[in-house]
Amino acid sequence: MDGHDGLAERFEDHRAHLRAVAYRMLGSLSEADDAVQESWLRLSRSDTSGVENLGGWLTAVAARVCLDMLRSRKSRREEALDEHLPEPIDGVDPGVDPEQAVLLADSIGPALLVVLETLAPAERLAFVLHDMFAVPFEEIATIVGRSPAAARQLASRARRRVQGTATAPEADLTRNREVVEAFLAASRSGNFDALLALLDPDVVLRADAAAARMGASSEVLGAPAVATTFSGRAQGAQLALVDGTPGAVWAQGGQPRVVFNFTIAAGKIVGIDLLADPEFLGQLDWEALDG
Repeated sequence: MDGHDGLAERFEDHRAHLRAVAYRMLGSLSEADDAVQESWLRLSRSDTSGVENLGGWLTAVAARVCLDMLRSRKSRREEALDEHLPEPIDGVDPGVDPEQAVLLADSIGPALLVVLETLAPAERLAFVLHDMFAVPFEEIATIVGRSPAAARQLASRARRRVQGTATAPEADLTRNREVVEAFLAASRSGNFDALLALLDPDVVLRADAAAARMGASSEVLGAPAVATTFSGRAQGAQLALVDGTPGAVWAQGGQPRVVFNFTIAAGKIVGIDLLADPEFLGQLDWEALDG
C-alpha cells in the first residue's frame, strides 16, 4: 500500500475528474467539493493494494457519496431548487488546475439541471455516469445495488426525460401511441409491408438477457430483419403507457413478463427494447391502454 503522501499525490491526479463527476451529479460546486473530500477520506481509510484501476475505484466511491447526498436531499424536500443551480464557473479559484477548468467549462447548465432535479437519485446517477462519463452499466449496477439491465433502464428513463420525451406535447404522445398501436396491429396480422412502413430503415431491436433466455434475439438490425422478427407475432402484447410513454406489455396474471420500449422519431420506430429483467419489471410504472 502506498504511503500517505504517495496516496495523496495519486488522489490529486484524479481530483479534477472526481469534481466534474460530483458537480454534474449534485449541481453545486460547494457540494461537489464536499463529495470529493469525503472520497479522499474514504480512500485514506481503505486498503488499495489490490486496486488496479484507482480512477475507476474513486469514481465509484464519489458516485456513492453523491448518491447518499442526493437521497438525503430528496428526503428533506424543504430545500429550494435554486440552491442547486450551477454556480458561475468564473467563481472558481484562480489557482484551479487547467484540466479542471476545462472539465467544468462544459458543465451542465441551468435548464438541464432543472430536469435532473426531477429524477430519482439512482436515475440521475445512472444517466450522469453512463451518458456523461461512459461508465459501463455493470459498474453502475454495483453502485446502485441493482442488475445491469435495471441500471440500463434507469439511464434510459432519465434520458427520455432529459430529451423531453416524458414531458412531450400531448400531440406527440398521441402520435407515438398511434405508431405503436399500428405496429402491434401489423405484427399480429403478419402485415410485413405495414411493418416496414412503420420502421426506420436503420431500426435496432435489442433484448436484455432475460428476454434472450425466453427466446428473443439479443440484437436485430435493419427494418427488413425487424419486420420479419415481428411478423405474425406480438399476439399477447397489450398497448400500454410505460413510464409515461407509449409502449407494450406482455403480462400474465396481471404481472408484466416482457416490456416493449419503443423509441420513435419523426413518426418512425428507430429502436425497440425487449425487457424481461424481473428487477426492472418490479419497479415498472405501467398502465394498459385500450387498443
